[in-house]
Amino acid sequence: MEEKRIGPAMVKSILKRRSGEVHKGDFGRALIIAGSGNMTGAAVLAVKGAFRSGAGMVYAGLPKEGFYPMQAQIPEAICLEREGIFENLGLYDSICIGPGLGTDFEAGRLTEGVIRHVDCPLVIDADGLNIVVRDNLYALLKERKRKGLATIITPHWGEALRLVEGRPSEMGLRERIYMAEELEAKTGAIVVLKGSETIVADESRMYFNTTGNAGMATAGSGDVLAGIITSFCGQREDGGHGIDRLPAFEAACAGVFIHGRAGDMAAKKLGEYGMMSGDLADFIPLAIKGVVE
Repeated sequence: MEEKRIGPAMVKSILKRRSGEVHKGDFGRALIIAGSGNMTGAAVLAVKGAFRSGAGMVYAGLPKEGFYPMQAQIPEAICLEREGIFENLGLYDSICIGPGLGTDFEAGRLTEGVIRHVDCPLVIDADGLNIVVRDNLYALLKERKRKGLATIITPHWGEALRLVEGRPSEMGLRERIYMAEELEAKTGAIVVLKGSETIVADESRMYFNTTGNAGMATAGSGDVLAGIITSFCGQREDGGHGIDRLPAFEAACAGVFIHGRAGDMAAKKLGEYGMMSGDLADFIPLAIKGVVE
């Protein structure tokens, strides 16, 4: 298996300077299906992460009571009621499901339906992963791979343990490498195993991130990351000129690097103790600028 470290040169080869002859559609229509009850903030953070990392349009699939909080904080977002979410799945260039979604019957129906019917790159995070475990959706994930459809899963250590049924219990580098391999084998997905030196892996590659700090261990950090990766998956290659969208593995690598770099910039200004996930999102544009421009 090929092993590499994700650094600025690699990310610069993925995220190109933007051409002047582009429109918002060239930078992707991302759908974030997230939020529930008292977890609307997770949806806000994911949508903000997607916008701040360059998505042309971001749609938020929310419970109706989440519309006002979303519009009040991110007026650029297009809010959609989840009841009709399956009617226009072909509109989107990338989709994320899971941040703050909850695990009730409706959340389970949404998650299974999205995995079954979505043809674009799909990011599954947080409660989306919990539903995969609870409802045993592994075969559907592997079916996506057989169809040549990209799926990215973004577990932290606890979610990873649930996905592979509770082993190993340690968190050393050797155990994390083993865990990433197990997750890929069980799901067929590109694995983003979050933590110190976040790992991005598929069946033939395993890359280790070089950015980030302890201040990023705060509620909502993973929601921002899910939004960034979803955004990058929907953007065109060559700064908007390319016909194809960014490959999902490369989008995931760029996503974890920029997320960590934004965290490093936030820590330099604010210190690690007081950082919040919203701070990470605010530093994303400068993190990208420092690499691409």
